[in-house]
Amino acid sequence: MGVKGLQSFTEQCCQEGCMPVHLRELASQHVRNQPSTSDPNPPTLVVDGMACVRQWYSCPAWVHGGQWKHFLHLLKEWVGAFTSAGIRLVFFFDGVVEEQKRAEWIKRRQRVNRDISRLFTHVKRQGQQPGRDLFCLPSALSTFSLFALRSLGQQVHCSVREADYEIATFALQQNCMGILGQDSDFLIYDSAPYLSVNKLRLDRMTTMMYSRDCLCHTLQLHMAELPLLACLLGNDVVPEARMQHVRSRALAIYRKTHPCSDLPLREKVLAVAQLIFSSRGCLGPAGLDLSDSDRQVLQMGLQYYLLPGQQSLWEGLVSSFPLSPVCAMERYVCPEVLQAAREKHARCEGFMVYNVLYNGMVECSNTLEDKEDEDLAPQALVFQPCREHIYGILLPIHPDSNGDVPTVKEWFVFPNSPLKQPNIVYPAPLTRPGTASPSVDLEDQQKRLLTTCGQPDLKVLWFGQDPESSSLRLTCFLSVFGCEELSVEQGQLEGSLLAVLCLVTYITKQVERLSLEDVDAYLSQAVCLRSKSPTQLRHTAVPHVNSRAIQLGSLFVRGLTHLLDANSACGQPLAMEELMPWHTFDGLLFHSKYLMAHTGTPHHLLLEDNACWLSTFVSLRQKVLEACRRKGRIVQSIPRPRTTLPGQPVTDRRQRGERNPQQHRVTPQHRDTQQHRDTQLPGGATTGTEHSRPRARAPNRQRYQLAPRWTQYNHFQDPGSGLP
Repeated sequence: MGVKGLQSFTEQCCQEGCMPVHLRELASQHVRNQPSTSDPNPPTLVVDGMACVRQWYSCPAWVHGGQWKHFLHLLKEWVGAFTSAGIRLVFFFDGVVEEQKRAEWIKRRQRVNRDISRLFTHVKRQGQQPGRDLFCLPSALSTFSLFALRSLGQQVHCSVREADYEIATFALQQNCMGILGQDSDFLIYDSAPYLSVNKLRLDRMTTMMYSRDCLCHTLQLHMAELPLLACLLGNDVVPEARMQHVRSRALAIYRKTHPCSDLPLREKVLAVAQLIFSSRGCLGPAGLDLSDSDRQVLQMGLQYYLLPGQQSLWEGLVSSFPLSPVCAMERYVCPEVLQAAREKHARCEGFMVYNVLYNGMVECSNTLEDKEDEDLAPQALVFQPCREHIYGILLPIHPDSNGDVPTVKEWFVFPNSPLKQPNIVYPAPLTRPGTASPSVDLEDQQKRLLTTCGQPDLKVLWFGQDPESSSLRLTCFLSVFGCEELSVEQGQLEGSLLAVLCLVTYITKQVERLSLEDVDAYLSQAVCLRSKSPTQLRHTAVPHVNSRAIQLGSLFVRGLTHLLDANSACGQPLAMEELMPWHTFDGLLFHSKYLMAHTGTPHHLLLEDNACWLSTFVSLRQKVLEACRRKGRIVQSIPRPRTTLPGQPVTDRRQRGERNPQQHRVTPQHRDTQQHRDTQLPGGATTGTEHSRPRARAPNRQRYQLAPRWTQYNHFQDPGSGLP
């Protein structure tokens, strides 16, 4: 949450409440003030992870999908600065979007969508990454920050309700030295001191501390009256417009004694504070002249600020608020699984799993997607089939005795979506009618672990210790993406490459307009990435920025989050670390490979003349294409050379629409040149495309090019078409 205008008011009108502090000195002072019998643990700073991600991601290239190895390196330095100062860090991240905040969440997502549209307009006009005024965080940055911090040995929590509340509660109960964040709600909670991450200078270990005592002194309020001030000013639970009539009345009273003497922001805050002060002792629902609905909203807002063990001045306005949410799917799932799901979530290993089982709802924030690109479907649509299979693992897929079937509400952001209501999605079995069973090659014991309807036993997946259960986990994981035949690759490929192989195969089968050049770019960057340092990756040359490559890069990263979700739902057949982007993807490297692949660069140059890399690449490529062929998907070569930017001369005949006079025949010299571009492999195989095969003519362009199996999802094409 955030209180409208309170942060600015404190900085502009209560400057004595904004105190520069040295974190080393603050830590030493905190230790001195502790009783001698207290636990000798180092001073602890509770960090609002969501408020820090923009500062953590200071990599120069951000539009391409993320410089993940570089990001991990920077995050290690950030954590190390506090460790060297003797300060322990505990991180909290938002694990849910509460319904009280849904309207504000939607407003923010739509605002970011408008920025993304401007971003793509800039890229297509200039061919370069925009300035920081259009900066957008790489997709899933907060999700992978959780795992990055854990890999660095940090304590990380994923919240089961409003993260601000859990941060303030932890800081109060653990007697922490402070809360590091950027949210004015931390001025309202009666908890540890609030420190600004935006004012943090890591080289000096200094920041700004905001004093609640000074704020209360300026406003002539008690600490316990701050929650009411916050709700009357407006926050994410109590919309600003909801209490406008109260503020208008307060301003009218205030201006009688202070006519035109204050700035609008100062005037508004002081007027509301004066109303609270003057009504002290008799202020209640009746005194505020609220409707029943407004009173309920105000009550909801006040209870968010009341931490465990604290009392409110207005008992009639505040009710008890349970820390643990009510489970929406309790009647469908056994208690052991629900408990395990909660533990997975707390360990930051089962974000989707927890939200599906406890809330019956899943969210996904903005992705860098070009609303003008008619060839590429939004990631929300591309990955919906695999999500349906994940839901089919977690929830029943047939009606119960009452005829009820559980469904999942999806709030996924994509271009032109009004986000007026969620998309209702039904769980799907791992095997659809008329398709081969994913367990066809398993031993009889493993077959018995799958039910006849294609749904595995969740307790076997999560708790089974025998070898058959382990094999079933991998089979189910691959079946989520329609890649069950890749189970033979376990042990022959590194886990990260198996993940890449699974993801690229899935994307290629789902995205009809994905070309051989796109596949080559995905696979070549994954193979080369493993041996490159963050410094080498930072110096990757990208002569210009391509809007389609941006979207494909973000699509891949979103795919990695679906691998994480499937891995968690299937009992983690793969180590989570193997699915991390710093092992599988670098946006700058991918962009470079994309531009090279689409301008006809031979494979041996695409793999930087490294024979070992080339061999691995060719093997992965053959597996992807073979898996697609088995599903009837023939991947075509569709090179997309750079388009001419406005004001630039047209030098390429293809861009002018002219036919190259040399293309009507193939001379021996041309044939020799073409053969030289294709690297010969043992047995006479070639890494190049089959040039004797004519290139496919582009199909008629639609809003989205949907594979035949997606016809039932056409409601995504029309934002006003409603739910299925």
